[in-house]
Amino acid sequence: MRVELKRYSLLSVTLLIVTGSGLLIDWKLLPRVDAQQRDNQQTQRPRRVTGTDQGDQKKPNNSSPEELDEGDVVRVDTQLVSVPAVVTDGTGRPLSGLKAENFQLMEDGQPQTIANFGTTDAPFEIALLLDTSGSTREDVTLIRQAANSFVSALRTGDRVGVVAFNQSQGKDPIATVDLLSPLTSDRSALNKAIEDVGSSNGTPYYDALEKVADVIFRDPPTDQVRRRAVVALTDGVDSASNSDFASAKLKLSRAGIACYFIQVNTEDFVEDRLMKDCRDDGRLALSQRQLQRYREIFVPRANAEDYANFCQMGPFERMSISRELYNLARREMNDLAKTSGGRTFDATTLSDARAAFSRVAADIGTLYSLGYYPTNKARDGKFRSIHLDIKGLKGKAEIRSRDGYYAPSR
Repeated sequence: MRVELKRYSLLSVTLLIVTGSGLLIDWKLLPRVDAQQRDNQQTQRPRRVTGTDQGDQKKPNNSSPEELDEGDVVRVDTQLVSVPAVVTDGTGRPLSGLKAENFQLMEDGQPQTIANFGTTDAPFEIALLLDTSGSTREDVTLIRQAANSFVSALRTGDRVGVVAFNQSQGKDPIATVDLLSPLTSDRSALNKAIEDVGSSNGTPYYDALEKVADVIFRDPPTDQVRRRAVVALTDGVDSASNSDFASAKLKLSRAGIACYFIQVNTEDFVEDRLMKDCRDDGRLALSQRQLQRYREIFVPRANAEDYANFCQMGPFERMSISRELYNLARREMNDLAKTSGGRTFDATTLSDARAAFSRVAADIGTLYSLGYYPTNKARDGKFRSIHLDIKGLKGKAEIRSRDGYYAPSR
């Protein structure tokens, strides 16, 4: 969430690690407290699941009819739907070693054939969103240390991309989203990208989520099945995006990306400075886009002029708007995590970020990745529900997975 201030600024971080608050925050003052898969127009035989994570190699298409074995799956003018999933026992302990035959997958109540299966040993691809808008030098250092610790904990073959915020140059600088590194397993390149993380006076958080889907995960997974996730260190309060939450959620859903959020609590710090007079040092202000978004969501019938000037608002009104925006941000992050099969983690301060990243890495390491070609090939843009069950296991098991996706519209 963006906040304009005279001396102090608000911290946000994007590694699709976002520690962002749309409000500009000076963390130094804080108490130390479905990219949509491209449609493949060629008719070809995808890998066949045989109960292991090693599928048959794709066979090239030719003009003569193919002879199909029993159990072969043929894809015709449709897209692969990826379903990240975590399976736990009755005590919450992740279950590893499961095979494709342990899963039963349904779309809108209709059984589907699993065409791709990635075990918990399969490599994964992660977009790190680091939101450093308005950060002090000390804050950026903490964020870099946490991000580098996360990268160093990954396994050989895992790939990471780094996204961050920056400030455009010119007469009227604005906050921008920078792709500091595409997906790569080169640890030296990732360390350099993290060291290049800067700061901005604004938080284009939704724009960053869209860049993850549109750019980092633009291409479909390779034949070596990969699990995909975005990890964002943020308070989730946007202040400068051209896009909105609905658009970002749709793109992430179509890409089949598990969403993880490390939620940094900046609310008390921000609220205290929103109460200051606009002429005082260290004051914060809600951005015009935040005020407009608040009005459109919470008081759509209100007069736009009543929300045009932050400094003319009283303390109670400022506090009320801020709290609503923070509550909305938490609901949005929880919603993205739940519907995608990811999770949210709390970090009271930036000093807690490294431990939070460790918990994220441990959880991502338990992700399975299932892929299927829907029997419903209608390109109607409608929502399709996904339901995943476990079979063939003794004892109780629970599944956390994405709940559905939107079909392509053309």
